[in-house]
Amino acid sequence: MGVSSLTWWVTIGVLALFLVIDVWHSARNPHVPPTREAARHLFFYIGLAVLFGLFVWRTWGGQYAGEYYAGWLTEYSLSVDNLFVFLLIMQRFAVPERLQQSALLAGIVIAIVLRGIFIAAGAAAIERFSWVFYLFGAFLIYTAVKLAKEGESDDEEYHENRLLQWVERKYRFTNEFVGTRLVAPIDGVRQLTAMALVILSLGTTDLLFALDSIPAIYGLTKEPYLVLTANVFALMGLRQLYFLIGGMLKKLVYLSIGLAVLLAFIGVKLVLHALHENELPFINGGRPVAVPEIPIAVSLGAIVAILGAATLASLWKSRRDARSA
Repeated sequence: MGVSSLTWWVTIGVLALFLVIDVWHSARNPHVPPTREAARHLFFYIGLAVLFGLFVWRTWGGQYAGEYYAGWLTEYSLSVDNLFVFLLIMQRFAVPERLQQSALLAGIVIAIVLRGIFIAAGAAAIERFSWVFYLFGAFLIYTAVKLAKEGESDDEEYHENRLLQWVERKYRFTNEFVGTRLVAPIDGVRQLTAMALVILSLGTTDLLFALDSIPAIYGLTKEPYLVLTANVFALMGLRQLYFLIGGMLKKLVYLSIGLAVLLAFIGVKLVLHALHENELPFINGGRPVAVPEIPIAVSLGAIVAILGAATLASLWKSRRDARSA
């Protein structure tokens, strides 16, 4: 692809500027955004993502633009699934509505930083070990099966991860919210506030989701530049999407099934690619295996079809259940 250092730094700088402005605005005016405001900001970020894809198309060609759009759609759909867990976290900690926007934004910033580390590690592994695609593919297929089974359950409780449990044991904390402050004196002792625990929970929860999403997008493109930008654009509009469709998330009953099919599809694509680039001595004598590879145009079409079918089926079921109620 040949992305220059200047392009890297300009892209990171512009994206960081948008995040800084968002953080500043949120900290200056914590509130529950009305539907019109959330929709306006969401369409703005979606528009930016689409325009960036056109920039990729004009600069590097349709192949890379297709990879970017496929990666962005996949990351966005996986991020929508994250929103349901974010709702559970907000309920678990009883976050006041006017503070939810600030908590979400801080958690998303942490998620972007952590995903950047994951993306760099994935790029280094792919460059040195071609067989890592076997691991990525197998992991995604395993995750798809697990997600499909979980999609049939009705577990609506948030379970704290081990890092959060360790923090609660290690440090003094309070269940009180002191505005957006992370540390505050409570009864004469400086303690972590409930806001700090919420932000940590949001950030680390998204990191767990990144274990699925980063291998998935590397199944669509091997370009770290596209992987990073697709992830950032998918996360940048997540806060507005939370307030816009938060109440509609429970209607997307087949989203997990759709995502399971999507991850399985990408997992198979990764395994086929690994076979095509095979260097493992115990497979075909260390020589590439003559298997078909799935072109990016087919991948993009499959992603749109799978997500569209899951959404339409979910809305149909919700409407049918509402009529029968």
